[in-house]
Amino acid sequence: MAAIEIRHETALSEFLRQMRCAWVIAKKNARVYYLKGPVVTFGIVFPLFFYLSFAAGHTAPVELMVPGIAAMALFFTASAVGPLVTPWERQARTFERLVTSPASLAAMVAGDVGSGALFGSLLSLLPLLAALTLTSAHIADPWSLVAGWLLGATAFSSLGVLMASPATDTPSQIMMLSNLVRLPLIFVSGVFVPHAQMPQWGQWLSPMSPLSYCADLVRVGFGGTAYFSVTVDILALAGFTTVFMVAAHFFHGRTRDRSA
Repeated sequence: MAAIEIRHETALSEFLRQMRCAWVIAKKNARVYYLKGPVVTFGIVFPLFFYLSFAAGHTAPVELMVPGIAAMALFFTASAVGPLVTPWERQARTFERLVTSPASLAAMVAGDVGSGALFGSLLSLLPLLAALTLTSAHIADPWSLVAGWLLGATAFSSLGVLMASPATDTPSQIMMLSNLVRLPLIFVSGVFVPHAQMPQWGQWLSPMSPLSYCADLVRVGFGGTAYFSVTVDILALAGFTTVFMVAAHFFHGRTRDRSA
């Protein structure tokens, strides 16, 4: 019995130690990599002008476009850090030091995901607050909005960390891969074209994009109608997060083993 209690205490202390490691990694990312030019450009400026250029020929009121702009800004911002951190670490020759630290691979992935989710949640509040201030859009269901915001940021950040798994120290290569993945996910998400107006193939592909569920929750938060349902949106975002984090752990592990 005493041996079992000792093992439980040891497992708990190790878990808490790895949680602290993940927190240290998240703080390191925030201090070193946040607000770099590429991150801000791809996180805020690019999605804003991308959406406005597409919506220029549409006659829909600005208020109806606010949920799409907010969800897409969150998508780009939360997934902007993860793909760049590991290549920057390799380029600065600090990745090897991180790998040989007491932090486990799971703690490294969790730290990167946590920093990206926090960064995306906070920075993308700027266009959201601007829309609430400058337009007549208003929040009708704050719980759905908060759920979509936090779960979406975590899912998008997990996707970004997954895309950083290739063994390269060139950030531009990862950004090319990142855009090849993110842009199709945007176009099938219902952000630009409502699901009901999509062609049949678009409606089939829409559930494969995590942005579809985040935008759905944000739309409900602003008083719109859900294409799926709030429950389905929450479960889907949690499922995407789990799949992305497990895949990121697996592929980062393979990359690390080859580099060793």
